[in-house]
Amino acid sequence: MRLIFRQTKFNRYSVVALLSAVVSKLDCVEVHIAKKIEDILTQPKDSFVAYSFMSFDLKQVWEEVKILKSKGYTLLAGGPHATARAEDCLKMGFDHVFVGDGEENLIEFLKGERKPIFDGLSKRVDLNDYPPFCVELSQFMPIEISRGCPFNCAYCETSLIAGRVVRHRSVEQIVHYCQLGLKKHKYVARFIAPNAFGYGSKDGVTPNVDCLESLLFNLRKIGMREIYFGTFPSDVRPDSVNDEVVSMIKRYVNNKSVTIGAQSGSDRILRILKRGHSKEDVLIAVEVLLRHGFTPHVDFIFGFPFETQDDQHETMQFIEKLVQLGCRIHAHSFLPLPGTGLEKAGFARLPAWLKKSLSRLASEGKLDGYWQKQEQLSRELISEA
Repeated sequence: MRLIFRQTKFNRYSVVALLSAVVSKLDCVEVHIAKKIEDILTQPKDSFVAYSFMSFDLKQVWEEVKILKSKGYTLLAGGPHATARAEDCLKMGFDHVFVGDGEENLIEFLKGERKPIFDGLSKRVDLNDYPPFCVELSQFMPIEISRGCPFNCAYCETSLIAGRVVRHRSVEQIVHYCQLGLKKHKYVARFIAPNAFGYGSKDGVTPNVDCLESLLFNLRKIGMREIYFGTFPSDVRPDSVNDEVVSMIKRYVNNKSVTIGAQSGSDRILRILKRGHSKEDVLIAVEVLLRHGFTPHVDFIFGFPFETQDDQHETMQFIEKLVQLGCRIHAHSFLPLPGTGLEKAGFARLPAWLKKSLSRLASEGKLDGYWQKQEQLSRELISEA
């Protein structure tokens, strides 16, 4: 039995997680990674080809599906778009669709279960049942330490895909796999979590400082040379930042910045987004981080169709204040993602004066991000809906 994962620059983490699950549970499956469609077309036609993709990959995926279906391959779909649009994926030509958590259902499929749609929403996996990366094939990625988010932010797919009950990988398993990684000369630890400072907590928000310190201490103990926590590819909610947790992580981590999700400088917009925190919470978090010597890298989303000019000016005034304090800004444009509360809100609209302000901050080295590309992607998502 042959399983081919179609890997792109956007889905590597999900591919490695699924590949790791398959290799750890089944020894009868020959696993391949294809970085372009030509790599798939060299494989036998009785292969299973698995795609994990986001909505802005839809055009490319659709074109490849047409080619592969004409050749007789069996196609599997998973990831954010498949979770939000399972029936549409079947209409596109996929033979089987996996929504939500994919590990257990993919293994059941490979064992012989055949359903058009596999439900990974109502039955969630235990992260400790599967490895965070694949040592056997030397496929590594940042370790997913938590999955799920208790919030339901109106623009975000995380709670749809991963559920609203937060699940954590145990310290023991994380340390075990890092020890295996060290044998392969993997000396840097990075993590994936919807809220890094929420690791080990009951609610996904209130820091469990003892659990966090146990993780970081034990990683240092086994010889991990560098630890990056609270930075890409995870971030931190502002309401999870306090002096105790920041003082503790400072003793162990190598990162000099911490990524904070603010998303807007308007409390009215934050309420619409269902963020569950205020502008003041962001300011308090920033002041705590600065006090302990970290540079806050603060996320904002621009172009919500329902923003007023007052909202936009309020956000920019807040950003100017944060920059003066010593923060760096990470800019996004709003994406109307399928399955979210704002999927029908329209595309991102950034007025000329706002674009000019963002460009100025970027030229001064105070702002980064792919907001310009995302503004175009936002329109493409609407046209493909």
